[in-house]
Amino acid sequence: MKERILIVDDDPGLRESLELVLAAEGHPVIGAENASAALEVLQQAPVDLVLCDLRMPGMSGMELLPELVRRLPAATVIMMSAYGSADLAIEAMKRGAYDYITKPFAPSEVLLTIRKARERERLRRSNQLLRREVQRGERPIVAASEGMIRVLEVVERAAEFKATVLLTGESGTGKEVLARAIHAQSGRREEAFVAINCGAIPETLLESELFGHSRGAFTGADRARRGLFVEADGGTLFLDEVGELAPSLQVKLLRVLQEEEVRPLGESKSFQVDVRVIAATARDLEVEVAEGRFREDLFYRLNVVRVPVPPLRERREDVPVLVDHLVARARQTLGKPIRDVADDALTRLLAYSWPGNVRELENVIERAVILAEGDRITLRDLPENVVSPQVRPGTLGAGDLSLRRARKALEADLIERALRATGGNRTHAARLLEISHRALLYKIKEYGVRS
Repeated sequence: MKERILIVDDDPGLRESLELVLAAEGHPVIGAENASAALEVLQQAPVDLVLCDLRMPGMSGMELLPELVRRLPAATVIMMSAYGSADLAIEAMKRGAYDYITKPFAPSEVLLTIRKARERERLRRSNQLLRREVQRGERPIVAASEGMIRVLEVVERAAEFKATVLLTGESGTGKEVLARAIHAQSGRREEAFVAINCGAIPETLLESELFGHSRGAFTGADRARRGLFVEADGGTLFLDEVGELAPSLQVKLLRVLQEEEVRPLGESKSFQVDVRVIAATARDLEVEVAEGRFREDLFYRLNVVRVPVPPLRERREDVPVLVDHLVARARQTLGKPIRDVADDALTRLLAYSWPGNVRELENVIERAVILAEGDRITLRDLPENVVSPQVRPGTLGAGDLSLRRARKALEADLIERALRATGGNRTHAARLLEISHRALLYKIKEYGVRS
């Protein structure tokens, strides 16, 4: 996403020319002719960057600067003036400006200043997040891509509030790591973080796991159980794969979220709980709602702060920093003196599509560290499917006009997408594809689809 920019200048010609230049770069731009107009704009919506003239009728830019810094603590402010001097620049930066440019200036100068500010801010935010994790001793989250840094920013802002967070994205993208980061940055960090995979436990047992039961509530219940909501009281409950919940459990979960009270199986009274809920799913819940498999009211309860986590193939800038981090971690845990990764091996890691996302990369690096003979990971230490990705049967080459092979290629692609969307759950993938489970198993084997 491009920065939303506010231009504050009493020269309409300059405002118009800057708006044209910045809009051409994809920035949403708002103009204000003076300080009062700028403050009115900020009452409507925040901005990411401000270009502000130093001398204007009424309140000057230097007088406006502290108010901009107060209202927009995360924004970048760049001052502009035809009366440039070192003293003015120093004073502006003391008051919170990032930079100072002298009129007249070329459009390229403004764009370069904005790019420098963006890079500085990206590094600052990334370092701040990493430093915070190191200080708490938590497992760090490393990122270099704009998309993932924005995810971390949303996570950081959401952490201090009790609002429910819904993490969406493919299996292996690190949704539980983000959930733990939210808890660790919240005021509940000293209390319990309780996690459960809703798709890994049968429905009959999951109800008891979540809400608890009294002694004798069902056959085999020889003692009372508190349930995970009670165990997480005061802390955070992470519901992984929440899209797998059965309709009956969706109703009960909705009640807990609405009333903040839990009634164990076999009990006649409810108990108040104070739990922050974070949910995650690889499914498209909006599609599930439209097709009647997921309650709309529960979806809205969960979807208060939505955080889409991009797959690794869409944030390749993260691969080198993740590789460095994972090598360092494996070096420590496995006790092998691996220094780094050879350039040709890193090139292969960057080119690979990573259908298993960060989890797959983690396994590949651990394997490579174990197999490495020297002090660096080389091509021969990487799995064959990473070094030489096989062309899937049915994939079309240039000029191939076969309808039969095109059909196979399309089916294989749709099967892979359905498996990713369901976190590898073949039963649910078959339902999405509208074929039988047996037919799906046959096609997975026929096309060599990795599931």
